[in-house]
Amino acid sequence: MTGDIRALLARHLPDYRVRSVNRLGHGLDNFVYEVNDELLVRRSRVADPQANRQEVARLAAVRELSPLPVPEVVFADDETGTIAYRKLPGTPLNQHHSADLDPSRLAEPLGAFLSAIHGAIPATMRDLAPLDVYPAPTLLRDAELDYRDIERHVPEPQRPLVERFLREPPPAEPQSLRFCHNDLGAEHVLVDADTGTITGIIDWTDAAITDPAHDFALIYRDLGPDLLDLTLAHYEFPVTSEDRARIRFYARCALIEDLAYGLSTGPRHYADAALAHLPWTFTT
Repeated sequence: MTGDIRALLARHLPDYRVRSVNRLGHGLDNFVYEVNDELLVRRSRVADPQANRQEVARLAAVRELSPLPVPEVVFADDETGTIAYRKLPGTPLNQHHSADLDPSRLAEPLGAFLSAIHGAIPATMRDLAPLDVYPAPTLLRDAELDYRDIERHVPEPQRPLVERFLREPPPAEPQSLRFCHNDLGAEHVLVDADTGTITGIIDWTDAAITDPAHDFALIYRDLGPDLLDLTLAHYEFPVTSEDRARIRFYARCALIEDLAYGLSTGPRHYADAALAHLPWTFTT
């Protein structure tokens, strides 16, 4: 596959000298490669030219909206589902020890970022991001099916927390939808190791017009309730008790999904993080 990446680079950047191509990892939909420690090349498992063009246009729009850096496209190859970006500085937040991070350095920029992104007029983003409306009862049913497959891996004292959640009724559906990152897990927030400041927000593949609570849910799941509250304090839109209920609900469904993924076809670190964060996600 690295040979294919080299061929794409030669086609789109003929004067660019390629010294190294390293595969960084993969997700459900994409493989990611690092080139010369300065470019990131994301290639879809299944090429979708229209989706590729949409993502390029979406990133251009997001760069105008976001107060935090987002990837800059260097080239796109629609037929192979490939997009090359300039590498942003910093490392993913999930690779940092939480005790070494100052929550205030994260919460204020995250609150400002989400205010800007969620503040986009949805109608202006409809051509750039799909509508993502997945009913809460369906999410809860999916979460239970996932959990039954992996519940033996959950420490026995914590199983009642999950069982109680699965018995509870799902929250009411949101009253309004906004443009969202829609996958704002800690692995997609880059941070400078020396200063603890956010240096970028990456991976906009799943961006959608959806419930803003989805973005806060992954902050809650990955970074805890205290950082969630601090982030919400810097968020310019009102957040109701119903919104908070959906944040908790989505976080719990997402944690179960990550646990099942990490224990089956995905990288093990997804499962390890899910188990580490299960107590705060299901008790607060």
